Amino acid sequence: MNEKERAVLDLIRVNPYLSQQEMADALSMSRPTLANLISGLIKQGKISGRAYIIPEEKEIICIGGANIDRKFHLNEETKLGTSNPASMTVSVGGVARNIAENLGRLQHHVRLLTVAGNDSDWDVISRVSSSYMDVSDVGQLIGKSTGSYSAVLDPTGELVIALANMEIYDSLNTVYLEEKSRVISNASMIIIDLNCPKESVDYIKNLASQKGNQLVIIPVSSPKMNRMPSDLKGVTWFICNQDEAETYTGLTIDNEADWKKAVQELLKFGAENVVVTAGSRGIMAAASGGEPIRFPAVQNVHVEDVTGAGDAFVSGLLHGHLVEGSLEDNIRMGLMNAAKTLESPFTVRPELNRELLKKELEELS
Repeated sequence: MNEKERAVLDLIRVNPYLSQQEMADALSMSRPTLANLISGLIKQGKISGRAYIIPEEKEIICIGGANIDRKFHLNEETKLGTSNPASMTVSVGGVARNIAENLGRLQHHVRLLTVAGNDSDWDVISRVSSSYMDVSDVGQLIGKSTGSYSAVLDPTGELVIALANMEIYDSLNTVYLEEKSRVISNASMIIIDLNCPKESVDYIKNLASQKGNQLVIIPVSSPKMNRMPSDLKGVTWFICNQDEAETYTGLTIDNEADWKKAVQELLKFGAENVVVTAGSRGIMAAASGGEPIRFPAVQNVHVEDVTGAGDAFVSGLLHGHLVEGSLEDNIRMGLMNAAKTLESPFTVRPELNRELLKKELEELS
């Protein structure tokens, strides 16, 4: 939808019984122009019938980070305390936003809820993202800077150090989320990352439990695990890495037996499905009532850039879940999307679509 179509929809949401002339006057446009916009919205299925009823759409709601990513690619081995020759690329990122774009490219209807500055960085994020997700409910804050993530990568593509400017997400609070509660309550699935304050994570967990929404919690890093809810009851998927699993459970993971035990412990917290990732060592996963299963990572992957691979894994897995795949199929879909993203210089690989991912899995088999 374009800006004028969004304005018409917003007006209809407030009062669906306005006449076309009243709407045209309110939007400072001619009645024929308004009529053409309404006709287009009806053809798109955005509104229907007299009183311009807006049909309820089951969306995937992604709540959390949307950043500008700046990646510095070192030409040589890292040398501390001096200048290091490097090239730089700028792209859009953020865990929730990356997952939203992956799922949007996989033909799911996605809405992003986040906060951003009223600045040029958000303009870039909005322009790149809006083709794959609805960003109309993003809160823009005057005097705040859009989140940014700066990563230094060695010549092999491995992360050397990262700097995160995420202060703005303190404003991704319950006041903002309560304003969006109707949209959130109607979601087919809610995905939240731990860029959100703890009070917001607890609010979304309680809301999802009350409304019966599927809920996915994605940690961002082990230091942010203190934002986790006290239990995982009502959580459909909890997906984390080994370090994050250790932080939440208090267990130490030194071997495969420990790895399985951590998954079992997370299931005891109440999650329906648990996945604990370990990079090149693969995945340990289980559904409630089942035994943990280890899945090897895809082999012979040329690593171009590790950024975004974890988000690609989550997105591939959830896509499998949404199309009603088995646990094994879901994990394999996530692993394949992660592997192909590792081989790409992009945070979200631009060639991704539903048919391609299915073909890649068939070739792997």
